[in-house]
Amino acid sequence: MDDVAYLLSARAVRERAHQMLALGLEDRLPHFRIELAKLDAVAELVLDVTNKAYPDGRVPFHSRWRHFVVGGADRWDAIAAKVEWPNAATRARADFDLAITSVLLDAGAGAAWRYHDAVTGARIGRSEGLALASLDMFARGALSVDPNDPLRADAARLQRLTVADLERGFQVGADNPLVGLEGRVALLRRLGEVAAAKPDIFGVQNGPRPGGLFDQLAAGATDGHIEAAEILQQVLLQLGPIWPSRLTLDGTALGDCWRHPSLVTGDATTGLVPLHKLSQWLSYSLIEPLQRAGLVVDEIDGLTGLAEYRNGGLFVDGGVLSLRDPADAERAHAVDSPLVVEWRALTVALLDRLAALIRQRTGQTAEQLPLARILEGGSWAAGRKLAFARRPDGSPPLKVISDGTVF
Repeated sequence: MDDVAYLLSARAVRERAHQMLALGLEDRLPHFRIELAKLDAVAELVLDVTNKAYPDGRVPFHSRWRHFVVGGADRWDAIAAKVEWPNAATRARADFDLAITSVLLDAGAGAAWRYHDAVTGARIGRSEGLALASLDMFARGALSVDPNDPLRADAARLQRLTVADLERGFQVGADNPLVGLEGRVALLRRLGEVAAAKPDIFGVQNGPRPGGLFDQLAAGATDGHIEAAEILQQVLLQLGPIWPSRLTLDGTALGDCWRHPSLVTGDATTGLVPLHKLSQWLSYSLIEPLQRAGLVVDEIDGLTGLAEYRNGGLFVDGGVLSLRDPADAERAHAVDSPLVVEWRALTVALLDRLAALIRQRTGQTAEQLPLARILEGGSWAAGRKLAFARRPDGSPPLKVISDGTVF
């Protein structure tokens, strides 16, 4: 595996994260100290939150699809059930269109933004609100060029998306600000450009659209099987150019990959820490459409935990991670700062440790309780619970300057 292919893999995310954790356990990191003894209490909290949310023990995968379920009603499933899909692949392309656009719109909304749900009348913030806003836009054909076929996201329409379109769809105004609005629009426009530029990938059936990635993955399956890590690799290879220009290696954009001075490897990848949070969140969200279309997804734990502020906040608020300089809790940090890169990498490695503890306590194997279920049960919800217990607005314990394309 060459250097670029390595950095664009879940394996690299996991290995580099555990290298960062090893440095931390030797007290050799500049920003965080680690108290592994406090991981036991965090595991208990995650188990408690999971058992209350899923008393029957049937925990679904962590994915965007969970956010489309409101009050026990699956909004997308209800919409899709009314359509006479010609075949499973047609439905899967629509699933992919929705998942890809919705996930790319899922960077942190900020504490002030809310979406008024016309069905329940509730004002819903954060990821759940972003999910409903993106679903409503999709369902009314806001991303389609064909009025007679609204449930799709066409490359041509995505390229023409404006800030005003998103302000309207997400109910943004002076009294309802959404963080990173321009970044989100730019991301979807680039998604349209990439899909249009690769008709052999995204336009095999029904014209260029993000959902064409389903055909690419299905074609690469072996006897109907595909590994979860392969989903991520295709997401990174095919959608990589949509990300803002950041680090590159051999002319290839590395996406959600950053530098940290402590991670020395002695080769061209020295100091580089890949995390690929949104791409992995998207990969988790593509598993169920693939399964629904009849494919078998293997090795789901080939993906890693997600380096985002709820999981990261769980370990800070839970006392596993503590800042060497307490004043850093009051400062705002750029997403490429060593402190944030360190925090995110430690989060990935600690999620693996947390998963091992939870499986040990429940007597389950990794196959029975994959990381995707622990995240959903789970670590993300427990991180949010601790955040609201410690801060009235539920904000993360560290302030990160977001451009709408990372968290």
